[in-house]
Formats: sequence, C-alpha cells, structure tokens
Amino acid sequence: MWRVSRPDATGILDTTGVQAALPRYIDIVRGKKYPKFQIAQSIQVDFSRRAETDILWNIHDSTFEKFQEHQENIKKPKKAEKSFLDLKILLAHRIMQSCNFCTRNCKADRIHGQKGYCGAGRNFSLYSAFLHMGEEPELIPSGTIFTGGCSIRCIHCQNWDISQWKSQGTSLTPEMMAYQVKELAEKGCRNINMVGGDPTPYVWHWLETMNQVKNKIATLWNSNSYYSLETAKLLAGFIDLYLLDFKYGNNKCSAEISDAPGYWEAATRNHLWAHQHGELIIRVLVLPGHNLCCTRPILQWIHDNLGPMTRVNLMFQYRPEWRAHERPELSRRLNVAEITEARKIAEEVGLKNLVK
Repeated sequence: MWRVSRPDATGILDTTGVQAALPRYIDIVRGKKYPKFQIAQSIQVDFSRRAETDILWNIHDSTFEKFQEHQENIKKPKKAEKSFLDLKILLAHRIMQSCNFCTRNCKADRIHGQKGYCGAGRNFSLYSAFLHMGEEPELIPSGTIFTGGCSIRCIHCQNWDISQWKSQGTSLTPEMMAYQVKELAEKGCRNINMVGGDPTPYVWHWLETMNQVKNKIATLWNSNSYYSLETAKLLAGFIDLYLLDFKYGNNKCSAEISDAPGYWEAATRNHLWAHQHGELIIRVLVLPGHNLCCTRPILQWIHDNLGPMTRVNLMFQYRPEWRAHERPELSRRLNVAEITEARKIAEEVGLKNLVK
C-alpha cells in the first residue's frame, strides 16, 4: 500500500470544493459506491452480435436510460451474461474497423493493420504504468497508464516522444493490460488514469480491459477532448471521472498550434457530456500570449455552461518543447504578468473552485 508523500492529498477529499464537484468519485474511493464499469457489467441487454450497427446503437441509447436509473440504486452488481458493457465493447470493435474514435474520423481499418492519423494499431502500445504522485491532489496516488499516439499534434507537446511515436512502447492486448490494472489497484491507487498521448485511440481496448477487471476502482479519462460523439456515448456509463484538457478558445489557434480543426465544437460538446454523465476536472494550460484569445473565452464558457463550482486546474507550467520554437510566442515560458492576468480572468468570470 502507498504512503502519502504529498500532504495536500491527505484531506483533500473532505474539502468543500472537491465534495461539491466530485461526490460520487469520493464515494468510490472510499468504497461506498461501485464504479460505472461494474454497474454496466450488471445490466442485462438483449442484442445480437450480427445486428446492424444502427440497431446496436439504438439498443445502446435506450439501455443507457436504464443505466442512469440503475446506477443510483445498485447495491451489489453481479456480472450479467450479456451486459451493457459487452454491447459497448461490440460497438467499439465495429468502430475499430472504420475508425472514428476522434473528431478527425479517418476511417482506418485498425483491425486489419491500417493506421490512421494517431498511428495506433490493433493492440495497446504501453509506455508506462505507475502510481503517479504528481497529479491533482484528489487523484493521487493515481494509477496512471501512458499509451502511445494522439489525435492531435501540439507543437509544444511535453510528451511528444509518446504522442508522436519517437520511442517504442510495449505491445499489449487488453487481457495483458487488465493485469497492469489489477497490480495498480492492489497497490492502493485511487483511480485508473487512462492517458497518453491520448487515450482516445484505445476506447475499444479500455472497454475490453475493464470488462476483465474485478477490482472496485474509479475510471479516469485523461484526454485532450478531441473525440467524437460516438466515443462520448461509449464513455458515458463507463467513465467515473473525466480529466479533460480545454486547450483553445477558438479554432484558429487549435488548427495552427495543434492541427486540430473544429476543436472548439468538439471540446465544448465533450465537456457538456462529461458534466452530464460523470464528474469533471478541467485542465486549462495557459499559453504565453494566449490569455485574450484562449484563456478568457475558455474560462467564461466553463462558468456560463458548467457552473462556477466546476473544478478547474489553471496550469502555469508551460515550457517550450518539441517544435514550440516554430511560433515566437510559444518559444518562452509564461511571465509573471501573464500568470497574474490569467488568475484575474478566473476571478472576473466567477470561477470559485480552482485546484490550489
């Protein structure tokens, strides 16, 4: 078992801000409620594996309504013979044959070896799995699992060796990944933190993995928010806590800096889904020279659409990495004036639950 090496993690679950934003997550960590993947496993669903995809989605959407009622009354979930989680796995496997897990919708047949924009293939590409003590205090120790590939290309990416395949990971099947999850859970981590790169290319893999996990542990989706509506539907009823980046306040910056056209529409939709169907922590990495075009519209949108008590981590640790020198404003760290300005924006728009 772990010992607390960060004092701020010890009592954080009892603070007003965390209790307001993450009550269900706290109950899972403390063993009072079951994670959503185990509840999804307990809901019996009648479907044929040979059915048309549209029919399977109709069954999925109607079953999700049942899930929402069921999750509040569940006492001890028992794995069903053919479950809601099984249906999600089948739908995700269909997507693997013509991939549109991310907004880019590249349609690669990953089952048969094709690789799309993200570069991910048939199996997991595992880079590391460990108890992370450097995350938000309510998350640590976090069972963090880094996988290769990403749906966007931030020229300042701090994990560019992983996201852009500049180093080699280890190929793992979902069965092998389930063993990694089991080990982390038994070491006492509060959650399984699915990250990268970005976890989006591995939606099917993660659903299949957690279907083989018996440990009672919260699921955490740590993403750039550039995923499709289909992925949002598959995550709803599976993910307990969303840790989502909100990178840009407009599509011009997202396209130029991260090759992510339509980022604003994808991110706002996915934050709304996360807020409605799970619990949410939002990371806003403040970029040099981008307070007016990005920081302000992002924070204003969060306040107006998700509420002032939304848990927000306003991050000032930007450093120039990878190809950041290609844009003059990104070739330096933040200055004191920019940090002060970003904090003032958060105060002005009325956000009241910032990660300290």
